[in-house]
Amino acid sequence: MSTTGLPFDDIRDLVRRMPGPDVAAVNAKREREAQLTKPAGALGRMEELSEWLAAWQGRQPAVRRPLVAVFAGNHGVTRQGVSPFPPEVTAQMVSNFAAGGAAINQICAAYDLGLKVFDLALEVPTKDITEEAAMDERTCAATMAFGMEVLAGEPDLLCIGEMGIGNTTVAAAIFTALFGGEPRDWVGPGAGQDSAGVAKKADVVARALACHAGHLSDPLEVLRRLGGREIAAMAGAILAARMQKVPVIVDGFVSTAAAAVLHAMDPQALDHCLFGHVSAEPGHIRALETMNKVPLLALGMRLGEGTGAALAAGIVKAAAECHSGMATFEQAAVSNRV
Repeated sequence: MSTTGLPFDDIRDLVRRMPGPDVAAVNAKREREAQLTKPAGALGRMEELSEWLAAWQGRQPAVRRPLVAVFAGNHGVTRQGVSPFPPEVTAQMVSNFAAGGAAINQICAAYDLGLKVFDLALEVPTKDITEEAAMDERTCAATMAFGMEVLAGEPDLLCIGEMGIGNTTVAAAIFTALFGGEPRDWVGPGAGQDSAGVAKKADVVARALACHAGHLSDPLEVLRRLGGREIAAMAGAILAARMQKVPVIVDGFVSTAAAAVLHAMDPQALDHCLFGHVSAEPGHIRALETMNKVPLLALGMRLGEGTGAALAAGIVKAAAECHSGMATFEQAAVSNRV
């Protein structure tokens, strides 16, 4: 990777020092799993989820302080007409989150998940990526550092989501730069574009890539040139969670773009991440397959807000409870197989 200066060098240093899973916790989990009152493997992927928790929590799996973090940012590229909604909707939806009126509020209430929403300078959109870099390096690195602060409350499971008019266009540009292909392979309807609107988005992504040609070999440069504040903050949150060994559930198309930046730096950077669902946004399954990630849910959703991650968190909580609360054969006086 190229070196572009001190701010990004600090991020690269963290990626080089990422801890791995807790092998002892995994072995202890497997030992208990073998004694639980069920046939081996009978809970399918639920057993994988509880093992993933153990690996990254460093203990028997438990979810006691789950947090959904939603990052909101505005984008200069909206001036290109890439969304049917005006950029003012980002701030309006942040107010809706605060008032408890959004879908994510209801899901968090249903599954007893904490929720925090972060307004990332909505009054100062990033630059139009068809004309210049979205952020300078210092701003991008500082925004990643801001995202890292979400770990200050010491959650033991972190779900990340976003809100930002125009950010599916930005995410499509990031995926095209990182993973190749044509813009039309990555763009989709977003907040409700028709076929003409999708074609316009593809043209905007193509122009953005042309504007930054020759500067997109470094994933962090891709992030600062094509990304947004909410995407940078999510990338920072994912990285900080790895450093503190907190498992992460990633939401949809835009959240996955943030994760993809880290994956491009080191494919093992997302080992502590679960992808909560596959979005109806057509580029999402392509991105997941490129990174060899299997989503937990497929509900045809494309809302963002962390909704898919929060739904997945409910299943993860259940997986932890099944492992920790289920009796062993000895405890229940049930005969084990001979």
